[in-house]
Amino acid sequence: MTEYTTTTVTDRPVEPVQTHTTVVERRSGGGSGLMMAILLLILVVGGFFAWQFLQQGEARTDAVAGAANEVGAAAQKVGDAAQDAAQKIGE
Repeated sequence: MTEYTTTTVTDRPVEPVQTHTTVVERRSGGGSGLMMAILLLILVVGGFFAWQFLQQGEARTDAVAGAANEVGAAAQKVGDAAQDAAQKIGE
């Protein structure tokens, strides 16, 4: 067996090998932000429809009150006419 030894001689000093490690961590919110956005959207849309429903209910209430006032006024006219007719018959 023959052994060989090689020696390398350079004019500049050998620098130590530098290592660099980069760790990348990814944080995930687990979808909670998305769920909150969807919940907020549902609440806003539901609030809008509830507001519309309440506005329609107020309009109906106003319409019924107006109709009741008209019926009351008509009944007053009928009563007045009946009273006038009774007075004319009594004369």
